[in-house]
Amino acid sequence: MSHNEDKEKPDSIQRRKLIRRLGAGMVGASLGIPVIMSARALVPNALYEKPLRFKAGQPEQFTQGPTFIADQGVFVFREGQAFYCIGATCTHLGCTVQIVNVGRGRTQTIEFHCPCHGSKFRADGTNFDGPAPRPLSYFRLDFAPDDGQLVVDLSQQAEKGWRLSLT
Repeated sequence: MSHNEDKEKPDSIQRRKLIRRLGAGMVGASLGIPVIMSARALVPNALYEKPLRFKAGQPEQFTQGPTFIADQGVFVFREGQAFYCIGATCTHLGCTVQIVNVGRGRTQTIEFHCPCHGSKFRADGTNFDGPAPRPLSYFRLDFAPDDGQLVVDLSQQAEKGWRLSLT
């Protein structure tokens, strides 16, 4: 064997190894990708978040004053034949505010107090004490066309003082 033939054989062997590895990689990819896609099909395409629109209940179920809907984090208020909704999330760091009765007799009103950092809000959601930078959010209400229930829409904020009337 000549000196040139010895040099060519190791190069051709390395090329063969490279071609074999590339081929094995392509076969592995062609078999592996469908397996991965099949495994992904076993995981449902579902969001595990709260819905932004939900039915809160029939209007006659709500008593005068606030009703706290804990799983959605909102207060639905009834004032006579009118309804409105205020979010229960403190605008400081997102804790859930609590209703506190303030005053006595005819001067008794409600306030929202944040148990985390001491923010306080008036009955209309206006912040007046503590680190909260903004008032509590108002959300739109509507009646469901199919059964007449109150529907809260957390995707649509309402202006302070907004009301939905039964009449």
